[in-house]
Amino acid sequence: MKSIMQDEKCCFICGTTYNLHLHHIFEGSRRQASERNGLTVYLCAYHHNMSDEGVHNNSENNLKLKQKCQRKYEKLHSHDEFMAIIGKNYLED
Repeated sequence: MKSIMQDEKCCFICGTTYNLHLHHIFEGSRRQASERNGLTVYLCAYHHNMSDEGVHNNSENNLKLKQKCQRKYEKLHSHDEFMAIIGKNYLED
C-alpha cells in the first residue's frame, strides 16, 4: 500500500533522494500492519540505520516518527482504528 506519510520518494527526514530505504514505522510483529496500512516512509541510509541519528539507533527519533505517523493515521481514520491495528498508543496524554 502507498504510504500515508509521503507522496514523493525521498528521505522523510532530510529530503534527499540518494540511497533510500523503505522503513516500516511499526516494526516487529507490527511490520505487516505497517505494510498493509501505508505506515511506511523512505529514509536515507543515514536517517535509517547507518548513523546515531538513524531511527533504528536513536529512540527519540524513532518515537517522533511513530508519533507523526499515529497523528496522520488518526486524521484519516480514528484512534480506535489505530489501536486495533497497532495496539499501542505512542502519543502523550
